[in-house]
Amino acid sequence: MSDRVIAAGPPSAAPANPAASPHVDAGDAGYRKDLKSRHINMIAIGGAIGTGLFLGAGGRMSQAGPSLFIAYAVCGVFAFFVVRALGELVLYRPSSGAFVSYAREFMGEKGAYTAGWLYFLNWSTTAVADITAAATYAHFWAMFSDVPQWVLALIALAVVLAANLISVKYFGEMEFWFAIVKVAALVVFMLVGVFLVVTSHEVGGHTPGLANITDNGGIFPHGVMPMLLLIQGVVFAYASVELCGVAAGETENPEKIMPKAINSIMWRVGLFYVGSVVLLALILPYTVYSGDRSPFVTVFDELGIPGAAGVMNLVVLTAALSSLNSGLYSTGRILRSMSLAGSAPKFTGVMNKGGVPYGGILLTAGFGILGVVLNYVMPGEAFELVLNFASIGIIGTWAMIMICSLLFWRSAEQGKVARPGYTLPWAPYTQVVTLGFLASVLVLMWMDGGVGRTTVACLPLIAAALTGGWFLVRRRVREGAAVQ
Repeated sequence: MSDRVIAAGPPSAAPANPAASPHVDAGDAGYRKDLKSRHINMIAIGGAIGTGLFLGAGGRMSQAGPSLFIAYAVCGVFAFFVVRALGELVLYRPSSGAFVSYAREFMGEKGAYTAGWLYFLNWSTTAVADITAAATYAHFWAMFSDVPQWVLALIALAVVLAANLISVKYFGEMEFWFAIVKVAALVVFMLVGVFLVVTSHEVGGHTPGLANITDNGGIFPHGVMPMLLLIQGVVFAYASVELCGVAAGETENPEKIMPKAINSIMWRVGLFYVGSVVLLALILPYTVYSGDRSPFVTVFDELGIPGAAGVMNLVVLTAALSSLNSGLYSTGRILRSMSLAGSAPKFTGVMNKGGVPYGGILLTAGFGILGVVLNYVMPGEAFELVLNFASIGIIGTWAMIMICSLLFWRSAEQGKVARPGYTLPWAPYTQVVTLGFLASVLVLMWMDGGVGRTTVACLPLIAAALTGGWFLVRRRVREGAAVQ
């Protein structure tokens, strides 16, 4: 079933909420409004703090040096624009189908189909990155050092899949506590980091301070280009910021909860991402960090506090599992919206008694199994390989959100809809600039060569797959629309 127009009353009656949409997404039926304000707020935090920071920052720091904080700051600004644009659409019409539902309203079924499958590309590959990260973290402990990476990846996938299938309330509770753990860990790290810098306490034979930057090539030890080329990987770090928009369809009073949650993302990005990277650069030379270990674990290990590195490693393991949990949650909702419109397999539209769309969740988990195979075949390169394809999905998803926002703005200018009180600042220039930024990320991926260039070269194949898929489902989509 596609979005359908319904009458709120007699034709002459004016809607009670002038910003309300006349469209209803059939995929929103059956969900339980079990997510509370605390859940949404912590989901927003968790979406802005994930594997991309806890694991990815180490390898990126070793390549670009302290300038990494600039990349995080720039990408963070555009991530905020994206989630702010989505927030305006959510207040216009909350939907568990999120941007897929909005693409259907403003771009038609082809737009919804494209947005949904790009999002699936994002999270199916991110799931692989998350289970790879979880397996990498587990190898920190001696008891798991001899366990093959693919086995640990399979265990991580199985545990999170089982937890995700219970109910949305259970998911919300898990994400709430996952986020608490992540935030608490980062706060502790930042307090310890500030103490080390202020007191010049030696860490692993190095004295924290500006000298660790100035004596090792400065902010740009290898020039500006390495920092620019890492931007596509940094975009991955913000891949979950749109999650709170998906979750809005399963919460009561989103018009009160969403603005506060979204507005807080900006300062969280500045504090946790930029602040953490600056501290990492001040505490140790960038050459000490590596891509196969969390930089936070490196600091505590070099500090020599018994058990501290192990505790931090447990925290970053939690972050990976949290990201995987969020991916299974969001793709399940997106695929259900698509399934009921005919653009995804029918089984992805089914729900269990707990109001969980388990069909879509299982499909995403199935691609996670491919990640287990990847970890068996090439455990050393698995994370970076899927990271690039996840970035393509993220760029596509963010682009679709901004296009929907732009079309929504145009419809409002034409008097067809009314914008809510919570709006994206500086529209339509914000949307255009953000789309330009996303296009530049693709250019940087190509310039980076290697896996990045290969990924961009696969864009025609992705486009061909989407086109071929549309021809397979378009009849079913049209039949579903004709029923309405």
